[in-house]
Amino acid sequence: MKAMLLAAGLGTRLRPLTDHLPKPLLQVDDATLIEHHLRRLRHAGFQDVVINLHYLGHLIEKKLGNGSQWGLRIQYSREDDLLETGGGIKAALNMLGDGPFAVVSADVYMDFDYSQLPRDLAKGSQGCLVMVPNPPHHPNGDYGLQSGQLTHSGNRMTYSGVSVLMPDILEAVDLKVFPLRRVFEEAIKAGRLSGMAYAGYWCDVGTLERYEDLKKHLSSQDPDA
Repeated sequence: MKAMLLAAGLGTRLRPLTDHLPKPLLQVDDATLIEHHLRRLRHAGFQDVVINLHYLGHLIEKKLGNGSQWGLRIQYSREDDLLETGGGIKAALNMLGDGPFAVVSADVYMDFDYSQLPRDLAKGSQGCLVMVPNPPHHPNGDYGLQSGQLTHSGNRMTYSGVSVLMPDILEAVDLKVFPLRRVFEEAIKAGRLSGMAYAGYWCDVGTLERYEDLKKHLSSQDPDA
């Protein structure tokens, strides 16, 4: 199974840090945000990674190269215009193959073990989303999770930015630019989107405050634990 890292965003809420640096290249402990994901993906057995690029994408490509330093093969999907999360993945489908693939938002940090992601999905399923408890900045969550299925009711959780998707969840969209939420909503209504809960550490590095919180969290961890 291949993985796609979403790394094309503008990171406007993290200015001035992102004035001359794309958000995935922000330093966190001993590596950049995106490098933490690459390490975890390789540890979980992934070999092929696709990364979409837009804002200052050449800096990401220069930093990561072909991925060989992590034992990975990296391909890049370059976006002249920002295609949003759904459009960005759709534009890269020709690199991702016909089966399920992992999706990871490069601007989150989590200590999730990517080997826990399902390598196969049930017949008719269009994806499986990793869901986390609602953080203070997103108290109402995104979707309910009941018996492994995502719903629009019940106690809501927050989408972590990590999932496994089938190509057909995007192929049917007759748009070039669109958010993932659009296809998630339709798949949930059709009963074709599952979820798995994760209770470990997760941080959406979307603001300067949360970036500082993440650095404090990591500095407080026992490196030998």
